[in-house]
Amino acid sequence: MATTPAPLDGVLVADFSRVLAGPLAAATLADLGATVVKVERPGAGDDTRAWGPPFVDGTAAYFDCANRSKRGVTLDLGDPGDAALARELAARADVLIENFKPGSLARYGLDQASALAANPGLVYCSVTGFGTGSALPGYDFVVQAIGGLMSITGPADGEPHKVGVALVDVLTAKDAVAAILAALLHRDRTGQGQHVEVNLLASLLGSLANQASSYLATGRAPGRMGNQHPSIAPYETLHCGSDSGGEGGAELLAVACGNDGQFRALARTLGVPGLAEDPRWATNSERVRNRAELVVVLEAALAAHGAAEWQALLTAAGVPCGPVNDLAGAFALATELGLDPVTQVGPGRVPQVRSPLTLTATPVRPPVAPPRLGEHDEAVRAWLAGPATEQFPAGTQPDKDGA
Repeated sequence: MATTPAPLDGVLVADFSRVLAGPLAAATLADLGATVVKVERPGAGDDTRAWGPPFVDGTAAYFDCANRSKRGVTLDLGDPGDAALARELAARADVLIENFKPGSLARYGLDQASALAANPGLVYCSVTGFGTGSALPGYDFVVQAIGGLMSITGPADGEPHKVGVALVDVLTAKDAVAAILAALLHRDRTGQGQHVEVNLLASLLGSLANQASSYLATGRAPGRMGNQHPSIAPYETLHCGSDSGGEGGAELLAVACGNDGQFRALARTLGVPGLAEDPRWATNSERVRNRAELVVVLEAALAAHGAAEWQALLTAAGVPCGPVNDLAGAFALATELGLDPVTQVGPGRVPQVRSPLTLTATPVRPPVAPPRLGEHDEAVRAWLAGPATEQFPAGTQPDKDGA
């Protein structure tokens, strides 16, 4: 039975990146069917191989999250022979992803100018913290701080908070994938490769959306509001009763009324329909202006039931809402909804989150386990040392069933 090709079947990606943003971009390209060769330092490998606990069967879960479906080779760029193999990989690749300190790859002939001269059709993607003109090291936590995200995250009367995941790295990875796919389309039309650049600070600023727009419109930097929205109300977590009959105290319910109709439905379901007629709360702008008083009234009504019961009642009325789940609850919900969020990649290996991408004609490739350090050294080195016309070694490629 013929297997439907994935969107990027036949595309070879040389992944010289490490930590999260670059590797995650390369892993997404692997999901889409590209053959990804991950280049690591002998002995140590990617920094995230040591980022734990947790470790499963000697592998850090952090490393696994961004390196699925790759073939691994270790190359010492300081060794002339290994550097030559790395240049050969760049010459054969369709895409190269790197996040080295700007300018540092030139000594190995792997900078964008040298790589594009040897391979004019190459899409060369540089991932940096602050642009290729800056040598400042970029780590997600630091960029969250100096890029303004922490200033709008956390309680109004407390310290600035980071987001609970390396969100800037993730956003930058998604920007990198979008740019790489656009550059591949351009290459298909013209035969020309190009240098693609993304950086953590620019990706963060580009993702601040309404908060950035508010600052640019007013010249005033927005502050922290906890779980409240600066321009919509009620659009926040609200205290309600307890589904356990009073044991465990009040619960939190996230309520998001994006328009006046949803607010009217909320008021009716809470048994206080007059709220929607009160001039203080009849329109969204008035609700934002008089939020503090509104929250007191809403939480008094919500005290009658727990979060689960209110979710059922309000959802039936067309009001977006839900409990504040932990990750166990989030995965359970996704499973209940039929999203099948988890996929196995082999005995003793960390399960993977299923790709969020769904394509009906060219489905994404089921993932396989990330490579052990140097797992495919022999096969990849032999291929790079052989004629460029030889196909990538079949024994090192993920099979079509993800085994």
